[in-house]
Amino acid sequence: MGVQETVAELLEPVVETLEVDILDVEWNGNSLRITVDRLLAEGEVHDRTNGVTSDQLAQVNRLISPILDQHDPVPGRYTLEVTSPGVERKLARPEHFVRALGEEVVIKMHPTLEPRRLKGELLSCDAEAGTIIVLAREIDGIDQKQTTEHVVDLADISKARTSFEWGPGPKPGQPGAKKGQGGKKPHPKQAQQNKQPNREEKDPT
Repeated sequence: MGVQETVAELLEPVVETLEVDILDVEWNGNSLRITVDRLLAEGEVHDRTNGVTSDQLAQVNRLISPILDQHDPVPGRYTLEVTSPGVERKLARPEHFVRALGEEVVIKMHPTLEPRRLKGELLSCDAEAGTIIVLAREIDGIDQKQTTEHVVDLADISKARTSFEWGPGPKPGQPGAKKGQGGKKPHPKQAQQNKQPNREEKDPT
């Protein structure tokens, strides 16, 4: 079992006490990034208004730090980062797709498969069958005159994420436009983060 799987298995039942779910664990040899989001109630649909809060991120950070110190599942010195998924979220496990039902998604298939890329609404996810259904409005980068349903095996997916379409920025002279920027789109912060510089340095809090 790798570092990511070990950390997820160790921490998932712990963070659930804060009504938070671990979406992803990333380990690059120097930093450990744990992406979390709020647990949804039965029948609740995820949207951009009911995600994890900055207070919850801080609580998760304080809760898991001593557990990581005690069990030491990560070798050497590293930086711990607890973050929200941001506007566009990576989709890897069936539960990720379930959370994204009704949202726009981008699905990239393995190189040997066609079509290679689908973009559209995620209609369903069958975890037992290992399939999703996407109502595609764009196929291989080409807008379609009519949307079509595509049944996709999760095993055939190379990468998947939710997609958010940014609106046009304000025109020059309009409220909100900055001098010299014109209609350039803003670059929003996509994740609220709580960073701990080094696991060997104890947090006084």
